[in-house]
Amino acid sequence: MPRDLDDVRGVVILGGPQNIGDADAWLSAEAAFIRKAHDANLPVLGICLGAQLIAHALGGKVARMPEPEVGFMPVRTLDGAAQTEILLAGIPWQAHVFHAHACEVVEPPPGAMVLQSSDRCRVQCFRVGLRTIGFQYHFEVDRPMIGTFCGQFEHLLESAGVTCEQIQAQADKHYDRMAVMGDRLALNFVNFAFPFAALTRA
Repeated sequence: MPRDLDDVRGVVILGGPQNIGDADAWLSAEAAFIRKAHDANLPVLGICLGAQLIAHALGGKVARMPEPEVGFMPVRTLDGAAQTEILLAGIPWQAHVFHAHACEVVEPPPGAMVLQSSDRCRVQCFRVGLRTIGFQYHFEVDRPMIGTFCGQFEHLLESAGVTCEQIQAQADKHYDRMAVMGDRLALNFVNFAFPFAALTRA
């Protein structure tokens, strides 16, 4: 992790097996770095644990779910302003995406806008400020990563009541569409967070 924001143009925080509240010292250090980057109005993107770290760092609350959300399940874009959110441009208002989490954001940070939700998890995507956004689901995974996940997190699958075979069957049905959606989300974030004029400015 960088010690300061010198030469840092943006921050991406990915997932992991840790949970907010674990004793890992780096979680506190990363939360402090997120606050610093957000306050500097740098683009900040968090996925799964990364989204939870953003929420925690900026004054929201994260808690364990009654039952983990694992596998391909639908998320929906909320009515109103969320449907004109530039970061979700070109994204279906409902789509099956890959989930793998036992905790969730139960209270988004003050001033945050919740953009997407699911039946099990109210805060699937949120934006706070101009360029800080969190996604609870894994739009970044490719098909081999889903297989790797199944092999490494059997305990999470068991607690969610699903098998690796069921997830692979879900992927057969939904992965190709999610891959297109994931590419679009990544492109939207890059174009919004790193305008071409800013990147080419001397």
